[in-house]
Amino acid sequence: MDGAALGLGTFLQHLINGLTLGAIYGLIAIGYTMVYGIIRMINFAHGEIYMLGAFVAVTGFTLLSAAGVQSVALGLIVVLAASILFTAAYGWTVERVAYRPLRGSGRLAPLISAIGMSIFLQNYVMLTQGARPKPLQPVLSGGVTLWQGETFTLGVTYIQAFIIVLTVALMASFTLLIARTPLGRAQRACEQDRTMAALLGINVDRTISLTFVMGASLAAVAGVLVTMYYGVVDFYIGFLAGLKAFTAAVLGGIGSLPGAMLGGLLIGLIEAFFTGYVSGAYKDVAAFSILILVLVLRPTGLLGRPDIEKV
Repeated sequence: MDGAALGLGTFLQHLINGLTLGAIYGLIAIGYTMVYGIIRMINFAHGEIYMLGAFVAVTGFTLLSAAGVQSVALGLIVVLAASILFTAAYGWTVERVAYRPLRGSGRLAPLISAIGMSIFLQNYVMLTQGARPKPLQPVLSGGVTLWQGETFTLGVTYIQAFIIVLTVALMASFTLLIARTPLGRAQRACEQDRTMAALLGINVDRTISLTFVMGASLAAVAGVLVTMYYGVVDFYIGFLAGLKAFTAAVLGGIGSLPGAMLGGLLIGLIEAFFTGYVSGAYKDVAAFSILILVLVLRPTGLLGRPDIEKV
């Protein structure tokens, strides 16, 4: 009986860890899917925007600690606001520099431009912040014990609960924003037909810029959360996290906000369970294998819709 309880407790702990990691991937994936939904291009610099948010978080928490700020709530609000502000500015700049001048060209030129921007941001952070990992002291420690067994303890840390609750709140807010606000209607109109949207009076350039800013803001939140969760960042974290978030967006259905979050949660769960039951060295192999399997059976992703060819 104790063995069965231990197995169930281990399963539930992996489930909690996977949901936490998947929530972070989902936040980053939403930025990919929002940009793709409007301009049908993948912003491959989006992972580096997330990385910038993580570095702003480390710097912000370090400065607040040096200034003697003890309030966790105040520190979180200040760091989140600063990270969103900085990364939103970078997201807006990426759109103006890497995408807008090439919007009328073929798909290959903006893709190469975005990859170049990604490499530039990586090296920019490496030169300004150094190549060594940046550690961070725990900001939100402690947790809640859900189940106390003889040989194991099932619990949720406060930072895990904070990540999951904040992700659900942001997902609900952005869903309402897309469905109920004038900006959301403009975004949906640009997604369907940018030329017709412009003829109807929608400022397409401003809508696209705001979409990049919104995606960068979510990446900033993910950067702050992952910094608090792992306690260390480096200039290379954006590449792998961006790749996995892009995988999550494709798995869930690129262009679908619920699909991006679902894909992120699935990637996080796959990694957590594969690490716990098989080997952490092959967790990426498992995630990408599931992606290939899903795309073979459902090319548009789990919640994606097939593109309708306009004639």
